[in-house]
Amino acid sequence: MTSQVLFASAHVTRLDRDATLPAKFERLLEKADLAPRFGGKRVAIKMHVGSGIGFYTIHPLFVRQVVDAVKKAGGSPFLTDGSFSTDAAVARGYTPEVVGARVVGAGGEHDRYYYTRKTELEGLPEVEICGNIADADALLVLSHGKGHGHTGFGGAIKNIGMGCVSYRTRGAIHGLMSGHFAWEEERCTHCEQCVHGCPTGAVRFNEQGQLKISEHHCRYCMHCTRSCPTEALSMEQPGEKFRLFQAGMAAAVKEALAFFDPANVYYITLLMNITPLCDCWGFSTPPLVPDIGILASDDIVAIEQASLDLIDAEKLIPGTLPDQLCPPGEEGHLFQRIHGKDPYEQVCQCAAAGLGNSDYALISVE
Repeated sequence: MTSQVLFASAHVTRLDRDATLPAKFERLLEKADLAPRFGGKRVAIKMHVGSGIGFYTIHPLFVRQVVDAVKKAGGSPFLTDGSFSTDAAVARGYTPEVVGARVVGAGGEHDRYYYTRKTELEGLPEVEICGNIADADALLVLSHGKGHGHTGFGGAIKNIGMGCVSYRTRGAIHGLMSGHFAWEEERCTHCEQCVHGCPTGAVRFNEQGQLKISEHHCRYCMHCTRSCPTEALSMEQPGEKFRLFQAGMAAAVKEALAFFDPANVYYITLLMNITPLCDCWGFSTPPLVPDIGILASDDIVAIEQASLDLIDAEKLIPGTLPDQLCPPGEEGHLFQRIHGKDPYEQVCQCAAAGLGNSDYALISVE
């Protein structure tokens, strides 16, 4: 069966309030008919609040529209992201006064509140699902679609697979793509961008000026290799490990969604300010393509497939790509050309796990 994906385009046809995206989004939320999903329920709105001085996360206006729509549907919403993200949420305006709901650490104050679930995936025997998400009655996955150095694309799948699990599980999933680090000392300028770019403090230079990486702390997120301006640091990544990594994300998504009745889960993805890197980098670079709009669906596979297809239909805006991320050619999806990874692989893995249908019909909301 074909899954429906609602779509509100960012294109403005006339200079009229009702022709702009927020007005279209209001009508999309009405068409979504959220009352049967969220009425009388505690609704976890899972989003990625970003960090550092990043400013291309979801605008608080759209978050407020989602919160208000859940309340209108009879639900009791709260926003949630990683346990240590609440300060970053405040910095970007995600406060009760602005968006109408509080932000809760997904795994408790210290990332110690979770439920352990077994998986059948080799190399990932179990995952830890964040307790404050699992305890909710319903789930609304509010995602900012953008590129991602590890997954190729960061949307709804990444929002759940990396955001609804403990930090330890996130590291274990990243570790599925672990490879051999190669450091070319003669090319290294010791600028320490790799050190500053590492989110876990795994990278350092010893007293002799040699690069050292702690396998214990490393999440294999590749921030260090992407940060290096001279390409002195690289990591070998066989294709099979990339597929295993995406399967790990799919396994985490499956276990997280298992806590909810499918009728009580919904997905909204904003294809705006589509940058090449994840918001967790702590800074923003120019958007790669024009704003596309907002998608909504009850099918995670369909909304991810549609998101990638819509991005693929756009042309790269000249001068927007950071110099270190120049795509090698014109073949393949934009994010594949930038990151060397097929962004559709995660969609295929979730479809194979029985989480949705990649055949979709795009329903425009004017």
